[in-house]
Amino acid sequence: MLITHEHPDHWTPEALNRTDAPIFTIDAVAGQIAASAPGARHRVTVVGPGDRFEAFGTAITVVGSKHAVIHPELPRFDNSGYLVEADGVSVFHPVDALTTLPAAPDVLFLPVSAPWLKVSECIDYAREVGAPTSVAIHDAVYSEAGLGIVGGHLARFLEQREMTYRRLLPGEELNL
Repeated sequence: MLITHEHPDHWTPEALNRTDAPIFTIDAVAGQIAASAPGARHRVTVVGPGDRFEAFGTAITVVGSKHAVIHPELPRFDNSGYLVEADGVSVFHPVDALTTLPAAPDVLFLPVSAPWLKVSECIDYAREVGAPTSVAIHDAVYSEAGLGIVGGHLARFLEQREMTYRRLLPGEELNL
């Protein structure tokens, strides 16, 4: 299990208690796990920016260190994205940040909606990362109409750069 930061939409003690999977996360989250899910703390490995490790049969690199700014008056939380590489395919999950990489991954899990993100920033970020395929994440706050509008913009603007945009339905698999 890769836990990225401390916000409750990214992990809960209940979710950790339902599995015996190893947990890789940042120091701030490790402390919260020790306090709120003490039975899981023996499975935690603390990772930080630049760390590279093998887990779940894949090579994983920790990328980035801070959550995107939600509002200047709110504190910025630590946030770790993950670059996962397996079978010659690289997938980058920046989570709640707009962190870039030195080289384009094959797939970008693209934050599409959040209190800290505008559609124009989302388009520019996907273009800057340069992945041939961007797959929507973090879009549950949009209505169906909103998803259609945002999806249309992303598809059109990324297509101009010979990139594709996809939104998977719950349970749908990503086949490259």
